[in-house]
Amino acid sequence: MLSTVNWVARVLGFAWLGVLAFLLAPPHDPAALLVQVAGYCLLGLALVAMALIDAHLVPARYHDRALTLIRGVIAVATGFAAGAGYGGTAMVAFGFVAAMMAGSDDSLTAALAVTGSGILATEISGLAFGTGYGTLLGLPAILLSGLVIGRNRAAYRIQAEQTAQLLAQREELETEQRRADLLDERARIAREIHDVLAHSLGALGIQIQAARAVLADHKDVDRAGEILAAAQRMAAEGLVETRRAVHALRSDTLPLDEELARVSDTYAERYHVPATFEVGGSPGPLPPDATVALLRVAQESLVNAAKHAAGQGVTVHLDYSDAGVRLTVRNGLPHGSRPDGEAGVSTVNGGYGLTGMRERLRLLNGTLQAGRQDNQWIVTAELPRSQPENVMP
Repeated sequence: MLSTVNWVARVLGFAWLGVLAFLLAPPHDPAALLVQVAGYCLLGLALVAMALIDAHLVPARYHDRALTLIRGVIAVATGFAAGAGYGGTAMVAFGFVAAMMAGSDDSLTAALAVTGSGILATEISGLAFGTGYGTLLGLPAILLSGLVIGRNRAAYRIQAEQTAQLLAQREELETEQRRADLLDERARIAREIHDVLAHSLGALGIQIQAARAVLADHKDVDRAGEILAAAQRMAAEGLVETRRAVHALRSDTLPLDEELARVSDTYAERYHVPATFEVGGSPGPLPPDATVALLRVAQESLVNAAKHAAGQGVTVHLDYSDAGVRLTVRNGLPHGSRPDGEAGVSTVNGGYGLTGMRERLRLLNGTLQAGRQDNQWIVTAELPRSQPENVMP
């Protein structure tokens, strides 16, 4: 539709120029009339050539060069015709359009060549036919204005194309970011499920082993029933914790000191051993990922204590400082236990628990140490107060 409108405007403009130049205001000088007729005919041929290009009757590889040549012909033809004066002066309108299109679609060199050739033709014709300063100065100014408008048009077009490319790139980046966020969320939920199940199943396994030992010795069936009932409660609690992990709602996370106090009380009630919780420094809010990471370290350490140091007391200490937060879990070791360090760290999942804790803390610029000291097993986790951005727990 736009191409059709453009061609209707060109044809009507061409016809009007013919009426104006040869019927309404024809030149009195035969030479000027001849120049204007020649310029008018060349303009018509150039328009026909442009129509052939628009109709795809010219091979596409020649389009750019052919259009540049056609614009140059139009600028020269209309320059000579307009410089002759009289009604032919109006032909400068097509020269203006040619300079504008050259400035918009051609290189700067080609655009300058088209505009310069039109200005030169205008000056030669104007001087030859003795036209006034208005023609000699005004018509070149019109051609130059066409060039400037064309260059501005090209700049706006390039800017629009770059903006479109940037928007497309931004959409791609947002798509990739959404995909990365989804993968991070899946990894976070998988890690939470792993940690919760490792903790719950580890404690459940310990209770079942105790029940089997009691039943095997035929000592106390009632005691075995109590142990199995406790195991059933642990299974129910594990399901609750798993649901919380699946929901992965950060707003559901309590302050770290409250979470650790709850975990310590549960451990003492479950295994009938002393379990104390202490807080040092000034408690303050922590990012949810840091809270969850330290909570999982405490849970994993308590499971290890119940498995490898049954009946021994446990102390959980949380210390706040300006630089960071330190969590220390201590439990006594039974007499005759092996003094080697990492041998006592294996858990129900083959030792992966503390390894997973180290990886989790490393994502938060934290550290984890575990080892034997003075007949105690000590696990120490440290995290800085400032956490890296966009890290999922």
